[in-house]
Amino acid sequence: MNPFFHIGRYFMLMFRVFSKPQKLSVYWRQILHEINSIGISSLPIIAIISIFMGGIITIQAAFGFTSPLVPLYAVGFTTRESILLEFSPTIVCLILAGKVGSNIASEIGAMRITEQIDALEIMGINSAGYLIFPKIAAAVLIFPFLIALSMFLGIWGGYAMGVSSGACTEYQYVFGIQAFFQPWKLYYSFTKVIVFAFIITSVSSYYGYHTSGGALEVGKSSTSAVVYSSILILLFGLILTNLFFHR
Repeated sequence: MNPFFHIGRYFMLMFRVFSKPQKLSVYWRQILHEINSIGISSLPIIAIISIFMGGIITIQAAFGFTSPLVPLYAVGFTTRESILLEFSPTIVCLILAGKVGSNIASEIGAMRITEQIDALEIMGINSAGYLIFPKIAAAVLIFPFLIALSMFLGIWGGYAMGVSSGACTEYQYVFGIQAFFQPWKLYYSFTKVIVFAFIITSVSSYYGYHTSGGALEVGKSSTSAVVYSSILILLFGLILTNLFFHR
């Protein structure tokens, strides 16, 4: 189907999503519910992946730097840069696109084919705003905290596994994660996270909201949501990297 058709329909849906709500108190309750559904339920998988990836990056870096010209603190420095710049903000968001995105698309898609969305419209409720806005707001609010936790656990996992395996000493690692730190890189990482949070929830909601047919189409909408969310995450990651690192 024509991509311009989807782009136009997506922006029309977003216009409805961000139109003035009739009752803000309902939205606040929904946002709190979505924070628990989207964010808190994702903590275990984020924690496990971050700890082990931090350890893997540290061990690979330690055994990759065999030249005597490479300073001893390079292991901690490499782990910190890898986790803060790309692993936590990008790779973890790609994982969340699979977990959160597919769940959102399936949930809204099931509501569409069972005519629950039509019932909301008949009652005079802005179904797009009621169903989608709390998900976007919740993701934008909770994703930075999830990624900050991922960064901490990734660096801690690198320390624990690197020191326990003998890949590096405690002093080398701690000195490395402190060396040449530039605070603006955190602004870069969390800017990406907020953009990715919006992409994941809005694109997944779009495919779920415009599902038509039966249960098979819900599965297709869920797949499309994950695929296109992942592509847009990589695309906007490239754009933001060019903006922040352009000299």
